[in-house]
Amino acid sequence: MNLISTAKQRKRMKLASVVTAGLLLLALATMVGCSSEREPASAAPETVSNVSVLSVQPANVPDLVEAVGTLRAAQTSQLAGQMMANIVEIRVHEGDRIQRGQVLAVLDEAQPRAALDRATAADLASQQGITAADSDLALAEATFKRYQTLYEKKSVSPQEFDEVKARYQAAEARRDMARAGQAQAKAGVQQAHTALGYTRILAPFDGLVTEKKADVGALVSPGMPIFTVEDLHRYRLEATVNETDLRYVRMGEQVPVIIDAVGDRELKGRVVEIVPAADAASRSFLVKIEIPSDPVLRSGLFGRAQFSRGERSSLLIPRTAVVERGQLQGIYVLDQNKIASLRYITLGKPSGAQVEVLAGLQAGEMLIADPGGREFSGKKIESH
Repeated sequence: MNLISTAKQRKRMKLASVVTAGLLLLALATMVGCSSEREPASAAPETVSNVSVLSVQPANVPDLVEAVGTLRAAQTSQLAGQMMANIVEIRVHEGDRIQRGQVLAVLDEAQPRAALDRATAADLASQQGITAADSDLALAEATFKRYQTLYEKKSVSPQEFDEVKARYQAAEARRDMARAGQAQAKAGVQQAHTALGYTRILAPFDGLVTEKKADVGALVSPGMPIFTVEDLHRYRLEATVNETDLRYVRMGEQVPVIIDAVGDRELKGRVVEIVPAADAASRSFLVKIEIPSDPVLRSGLFGRAQFSRGERSSLLIPRTAVVERGQLQGIYVLDQNKIASLRYITLGKPSGAQVEVLAGLQAGEMLIADPGGREFSGKKIESH
């Protein structure tokens, strides 16, 4: 019985193996048949008509050397005290516009006022001294003339005449000393008036207060700065130029200047000074460019000056062709089948309605001139 059962089990196992193998062959045939079926054709791209396209061609553009720098007032002055005294009044603050001769601050005038009073009294005393000396001289001169007449007539002795003559010369000397004393006294009065004037800090020109360095009650010493003022009528851009590019800078040359803080507006500057000594650390020269007066200009602004170096070949595209994607800029470029794709590029400086392409585009390629915010990637473009 056991042998017969074992034989039957082997027979059933063999039959199951054959059936399994058949099923596997059938599944494989089915897969091969499916894979050999023809794949359906992909959908045709969407066509967009009446789109303006252009072919990029190289063009000659100005080759410029750009020098960056800082805007400074052509005339800046630090107003300092010329005497030791306390500040008793401050009449202006930062940002105030001032006029020439305007009183900006007042110092304590007690000491210079006392000095002026002493000098005035000394001047008055000198005038009285001159009056007395003139009187003595007049009497001595009259006596001398009488004795001279008598001496010529042999009516007085030579000794008496010499004594009168000596008194006359002494009176004349006292008169001269009195006059010198009066001149000294007047100089003292003038000096006292000048010292009194030092108690008023005056504006040296029309301008703007840019810094106030002291307050009421502060003790001012000679040379101690109180205000910084600048002239609003003339400004200069102090730009640094590399030593290899200095040959493109010429005195008196008109150059375009761009101040970023006032927008893309181009200002006309003129080279007024080229500092002859180079900076040993940066190997650059300081060039000062005078800029016409403009109400929006202020000291400390960042600026750029452009010096011509000739021309160079470049690729220019309309600024309307540029697509902004966050911090990146791109353009829609057409391939041979006129299918558009977005390509990111590197842009240079704008020039009017156009902008220079530094990298990412080749001459002769076609691009969409004004995508206007529409999506063209993967679409077929038909230009008008």
